[in-house]
Amino acid sequence: MQLDKLVAFHKALADPTRIRILAILANGPLHGQALAGKMGVTPPTITHHMAKLREAGVVYERRDKNTIYFYVHELNMKRQSQAILDVLEKAKNAQGDWMEEAPEVDQRRESMAAEQLQVIRNFMTQDGKLKQIPVQRKKKLIVLEHLVRGLERGRKYQEKEINEYIKAFHEDFATIRREFVMNHYMYREDGIYELNPEEMWAKE
Repeated sequence: MQLDKLVAFHKALADPTRIRILAILANGPLHGQALAGKMGVTPPTITHHMAKLREAGVVYERRDKNTIYFYVHELNMKRQSQAILDVLEKAKNAQGDWMEEAPEVDQRRESMAAEQLQVIRNFMTQDGKLKQIPVQRKKKLIVLEHLVRGLERGRKYQEKEINEYIKAFHEDFATIRREFVMNHYMYREDGIYELNPEEMWAKE
């Protein structure tokens, strides 16, 4: 599952009103007016929250003549809830593999570091400019990781800020910005960018 979808799912649920909506819908589908009445809020408030839940795949709707009914998307909720557990399991297994291979780790790391350094030397100028975006995926990921490490963890960047940061290395900021997101180095929502945990970054 794409990381942006996983984050959007959990953000959609991080609201007490939406949790209450889902608890009510668990007993059966309702239309917006009925939900508003049960919760004591205005119909526009329900419309706002349902849009967030629908975008995250938490609910779906069906029309009956002129009335739209909302349903809990149980299958999708189970799938996305499991996805975060899969991510944790993957990270745990990766740590376990590292422990089992400990005697060879130093040698392997030295080899990888030397390879990465050579790729950086081949594609970056002495003044830190990117000569070209590598075509080969392995080399591209090495270069992208090198670039993204200059960003601050926990900081939320406007798209304009990301563009300016990338342009300091290469003029094709749109392609590199898109690669940051596609390869899970960064998460994007409503034009705001933020670094993902390093465990989520794409690896060859």
